[in-house]
Amino acid sequence: MSPSDAPIVLVVDDEPDVADAYAAQLGERYTVRTAYSGQDALEMIDGDVSVVLLDRRMPGLSGDGVLERIRGDGIDARIAMVTAVDPDFDIIEMPFDDYLTKPVSREDLFTTVERLLTCAKYESQFQQFYALTNKIATLRANKSEADLENSEEFERLQQERQRTREQLDDTIAEFDDDDFAVMFREMHPSAPSVGDGEE
Repeated sequence: MSPSDAPIVLVVDDEPDVADAYAAQLGERYTVRTAYSGQDALEMIDGDVSVVLLDRRMPGLSGDGVLERIRGDGIDARIAMVTAVDPDFDIIEMPFDDYLTKPVSREDLFTTVERLLTCAKYESQFQQFYALTNKIATLRANKSEADLENSEEFERLQQERQRTREQLDDTIAEFDDDDFAVMFREMHPSAPSVGDGEE
């Protein structure tokens, strides 16, 4: 993967040494942007950013405030809070995707980013699978079997759905924790299971 193709990770921490350390490690695999304040983070984030590693406790605009602004602006990045603040019940209403308590190891950083990227890929693929499945169901409900059998467009639609199903299986298999695969199947009971064939 070339640097220009690498997912973009935004690291936000008001301690430059910490932010730079995270960025140096993650830079081996991803394109990294580094922000040393909440305001800098808002200026650096855009639709190209895939993952944000966000400190909670920062002077001025806190991580909580940055999180609220990002979600309010409709930016669809995956966000992990990376902070020394122990989680409390206030996190229940916070729209982040993961929560890491400092100190954070190199392994934790990479595992978290990879997991969030895989979640994003899964969600995109599932939305595509769902849309294709609905199109097939709509045509089956409104066209005769003869019409469907003689339609090259319908055949291509079914083939595309099968390819998407296989991509979903591959993505689910990327989760190194079986619990995550189970969780996704519970969230989307109509999603294919690994190894399932076309019905």
